[in-house]
Amino acid sequence: MTEHRSFKRLVRARMAKTGESYTAARARLLAAPEPGPAPVLVTSDAAIRERTGRGWEEWFDLLDAEGMAGRPHREISRFVADLLGIGPLVWAAQAVTTSYERARGGKVVGQKDDGFTVTASRTVAVPVEAVFDAVVAEEPRRAWLGAELRERTATRPRRARFDHVEEPGGRVAITIDAKDPGRCVVAVEHSRLPDAAAAEKVRAWWRDRLEALKEDLERQRG
Repeated sequence: MTEHRSFKRLVRARMAKTGESYTAARARLLAAPEPGPAPVLVTSDAAIRERTGRGWEEWFDLLDAEGMAGRPHREISRFVADLLGIGPLVWAAQAVTTSYERARGGKVVGQKDDGFTVTASRTVAVPVEAVFDAVVAEEPRRAWLGAELRERTATRPRRARFDHVEEPGGRVAITIDAKDPGRCVVAVEHSRLPDAAAAEKVRAWWRDRLEALKEDLERQRG
């Protein structure tokens, strides 16, 4: 019989906090996240199953069995991404990884081994090559980003890594995954942020900047 060790621990923690029965606590966790501070599970069981083919209990059991407890965030997200056939910065991989880390109780929301990390993504209705050019070429990037990045590595047309010049020590990784010939997902991971307050500010900023990139490229395409 499958034990779902991490998930059972999560259910029992809720039972202790709320006084609910095991069945009630489990049902509430698997439902849509409750309003308020960031919930342990990023989304509902139904939503993660639709996006990944597995529910939360299955994911937690799989990650436990693979010895992922306590592993670095990037290692877990890469493992999940490889199973799903997507990039490690895409929402599904990050949702599973983040929820698992929170359930294990090892880190607070957004905290990684080298500071705080935020992610953001946007689907853009242009070919992947056009997005890569807008991300890597300095002049087009400055037009939608409004901040200075220094390129570390770039692999056309899928990924690029940068130093964030205005935030010493800050790192930015951008991955572009094609959905079809005319559409792709742009995912950003901004790491080495000093604290949770800075992380929330940067997350909102990246969401705004990716929306600007989307509007700019789709307008150019007509």
